[in-house]
Amino acid sequence: MKFDAPRALLRDSPARMMEKFVIVSMPYRRLAAIAVLSASILTLPCALLAQSSLRDLSRVSTSGNYLAARHASTQRDAAAAAAYYRAALRADPKNSELLDRAFVSVLAEGDIDEAGRLAERVLVTNKSDRVARLVAGVRALKLKQYAAANQHIAQSVRGPVTDLTAAMLIAWSKVGANDTKGAIDTLDKLAGADWYVLFKDLHTGLIYDATGKRADAQKRLERAYKLDNGALRVVQSYASVLVRQGQKDDALKVLETFDKALPRHPLITGELAKVRNGEKLPPLIDNAQAGAAEALYGLGAALGRRGGEDLGLVYLQLALYLTPQHPLALLSLADLYESLKKPELAIKTYEQVPTSSPLRRNAEIQLAINLDTVERTEEAKARLEKLIADSPMDLEAIMALGNIQRARKQYAECAESYGKGISVIAKPEKANWLIFYFHGICNERIKKWGDAEADLKKALELYPDQPHVLNYLGYSWVDQGVNLDEGMKMIRRAVEQRPDDGYIVDSLGWAHFRLGNFEEATKNLERAIELKPEDPTINDHLGDCYWRIGRVLEAKFQWAHARDLKPDPEELKKIEEKLRAGLPDETSTTADKTIKKSGNGG
Repeated sequence: MKFDAPRALLRDSPARMMEKFVIVSMPYRRLAAIAVLSASILTLPCALLAQSSLRDLSRVSTSGNYLAARHASTQRDAAAAAAYYRAALRADPKNSELLDRAFVSVLAEGDIDEAGRLAERVLVTNKSDRVARLVAGVRALKLKQYAAANQHIAQSVRGPVTDLTAAMLIAWSKVGANDTKGAIDTLDKLAGADWYVLFKDLHTGLIYDATGKRADAQKRLERAYKLDNGALRVVQSYASVLVRQGQKDDALKVLETFDKALPRHPLITGELAKVRNGEKLPPLIDNAQAGAAEALYGLGAALGRRGGEDLGLVYLQLALYLTPQHPLALLSLADLYESLKKPELAIKTYEQVPTSSPLRRNAEIQLAINLDTVERTEEAKARLEKLIADSPMDLEAIMALGNIQRARKQYAECAESYGKGISVIAKPEKANWLIFYFHGICNERIKKWGDAEADLKKALELYPDQPHVLNYLGYSWVDQGVNLDEGMKMIRRAVEQRPDDGYIVDSLGWAHFRLGNFEEATKNLERAIELKPEDPTINDHLGDCYWRIGRVLEAKFQWAHARDLKPDPEELKKIEEKLRAGLPDETSTTADKTIKKSGNGG
């Protein structure tokens, strides 16, 4: 199970106000092209590009570069696609299709300066291209060319998301041009979906605060806070203005409420300490470029978590173009790369989080997790061990290290890591059930059943009826032939809560098998196979069931299938032996053995 603490840190924008957003901001052809390229900004250049220089590409025919670019796109490699399209475009600079594709690929790659130059060329032939307008507008805003920025951005809109985006960017552009009234009017006049309101109030408050109108800022930010007191940027900006308005106690209440709901967020923890020490908190935003970046970041993060990865990716890159070291935008972008299964890009992005940021530690933890994903496990562990050495009470880093060790089946090591984590918990709470559960798993794997049982019972004490714990403890009891009735009850309660979890259904089937209830076992294991057809253990279990009820050919088929699914080496030997000789006869079931052992039957 992946420990994903940094995702909680990304609850920093009013994403849940966008429950039903619809992306209709781009022509279908353009959006589809971005879907191919930007959902993957992507891996290292493909093998051919790795062996070539830009000079070499100039020697390839236009059609060759075009085909290579298309192939790179299908491989979700935007860096290679951009290089090939640029080479093709240099050979045929008037080809509008190549220009369009080169623009999209460069934008997906994240080179906004070049994308801006290509956008200008696109607009020469297609003045209504909304993506090119957006990029040109953001580029003009960064260069403080506010009139040009307004003109481009105003022509980039079409749809609920981009209407809001344009309004916020135009408003911040007007701030840059010293037109605060025009900026506020732009946002106040915007009508649209209900979820607009939170964004509008937040950015109106930020604009007032950035321009020194603290009383007005407080009113608007208070409205935003009442709409969502769990949105990180709303909480930060509202607490900040309250402190500077001399309302320290109110600011503390705002920050403490958030801290109670999401404990130990690095940004909130730092601000709480400052306010308690009597320090002021600066405005969240202090210039037009930072404000526009905040708008793009907020929408990009929300889109990325609500199914709009393609547009979210573009917005986050534009935000980082305006504010290159925006820590939350970097974390959101890296998080998006993770969801797109691009750990190499996530690593590079986490590395860019400033070392001075309170979020750097969280970036380091997630960076290590991604290093392990790309088989750089020793480097990952070394990074986490350093974090723990620097801060021995860092439970998140300890958990991350234990999770890597557990996934690598280093059970003695992960038992030690989780044990250290448990030792730093002064008073275990419900949220701590997971570390006791994992500690129990590791202890069970290294044959310390007494310790494992205590861990699993503690996990259930903290989180009664947690299905994974019920399943693990109940199955372990049945497998050992102890506490049979209670063990089966636990497994059944787990299945009731997770009827579509193939692993838990497998446990119920295998428990029946261990008790000699072969027909019932077969029924449950066949259901488990439907849910997890490619799991070698479940296929192996079903083979055993078939053998016991006399379905020999089917048993051998299941064992052969289990063998082909690459089980662990230890399990593979057992499966191969069963394929050779079948299952040995059993003269008694687990239940019979338990009765005889206890002296109550025989």
